[in-house]
Amino acid sequence: MFVDRVEVDIQAGDGGDGAVSFRHEKFVDRGGPDGGDGGSGGDVVLVASRNQNTLAAFRYQKLLKAENGEPGSKRRRHGKNASSLEVKVPVGTVATTKDGKVLADLTEDGQRQIIAHGGQGGFGNAHFVSSTRQAPRVAEKGEKGEVLDAILELKMIADVGIIGLPNAGKSTLLSVVSNARPAIADYPFTTLTPNLGVVDIDGKHSLLLADIPGLIEGASQGRGLGDEFLRHVERTSVLLHLLDVYSQDIAADYKTIMQELAAYKVDLSKLPQIVALSKIEGMDKKEVEQKLKQLKEIVPSGTSTAAVSSVSGDGVQALLRTVQKQVEKTNAKAKAIESKKPHLPIIGLRGENEAWRVEKTIDGFTVRGRKIERFARRTRFGEEHSEERLRDIMRKMGIMRELGRQNIEAGQTVIFGDPEIGRIEY
Repeated sequence: MFVDRVEVDIQAGDGGDGAVSFRHEKFVDRGGPDGGDGGSGGDVVLVASRNQNTLAAFRYQKLLKAENGEPGSKRRRHGKNASSLEVKVPVGTVATTKDGKVLADLTEDGQRQIIAHGGQGGFGNAHFVSSTRQAPRVAEKGEKGEVLDAILELKMIADVGIIGLPNAGKSTLLSVVSNARPAIADYPFTTLTPNLGVVDIDGKHSLLLADIPGLIEGASQGRGLGDEFLRHVERTSVLLHLLDVYSQDIAADYKTIMQELAAYKVDLSKLPQIVALSKIEGMDKKEVEQKLKQLKEIVPSGTSTAAVSSVSGDGVQALLRTVQKQVEKTNAKAKAIESKKPHLPIIGLRGENEAWRVEKTIDGFTVRGRKIERFARRTRFGEEHSEERLRDIMRKMGIMRELGRQNIEAGQTVIFGDPEIGRIEY
């Protein structure tokens, strides 16, 4: 079964807790703290694989969860780091959050991307020994791993997308020029999934063609199957638009498809196109020329047109050469534009940020900021030593000074981010 869009729950592993421990050995005087650090939780990593061609496995495996890190223990024993969870997906898979943030865009075989980071292990009390603090009784909790709901979408990476109304001859053309074997019958909507085929042009050059099925009027708004497959057009370099030469209104057919491409969430009507009349077998040559003349009046200036018969092979090779030249031209233009763009890496949700802010509330004060909230999540609230360490961090970051500037009073509550993270009294 072909599945090209799924929703999954992703949970990176939690970090292990640090340990509070002191050496107690018969002949060792004042052994000191020896609590080990916790191990880091596992990341969730997407890996593009050309051996995968569908997202069907995720219909039944909705939860992608990495292992947790192990807690630290006495004698400075570090908890075991958890292994990353590697999830294989087809080349062309895009992972996004529900609000559209791109977490991974995998376009090459073997490409890897962390989409959820595991939590760091908490420090044990041996980590906090200093010249002024000989016997610290503080240890950190392990950090929680990232949790998110994600959408995985497969967008086929093809050089050419073959588009047109049902029964325009898309699947037949693909079966003739490539090794693809789509199911073909003499009624609309026989093709229920996109089909890929490799086309050998001249023994030196080849193209990857994708048959995009299900385009009808209203497809971009969800009618029929078109909105499910329009995403596969996004990555194509060139569109090959087929029109049935025996249609009663070729102009209306052309406009219908163009309107659906323009109405999609990404305007696909601006992609380079070659427009071809199909099924010309049995039609008089003069009549074909007349139809081509009508077609040139419909399409934008500079758009290549052709007439082909997949059954007899008339015009097919010439069409493929035209398509190849257009693909090369489009790719060269895209590379020139890409070379001028600054390359910014796609990262997961986590990123260190020193910024913070203090907000006065009815119940006290709320401190927000990615870094300070991470420290708060690793604090054992209710333990004097752990809370005092958090206060020290707040002093170093200048948060305590800002609280004083906003006239905080003794005994008032300070909340870190969300109430469930934790709170302390000033």
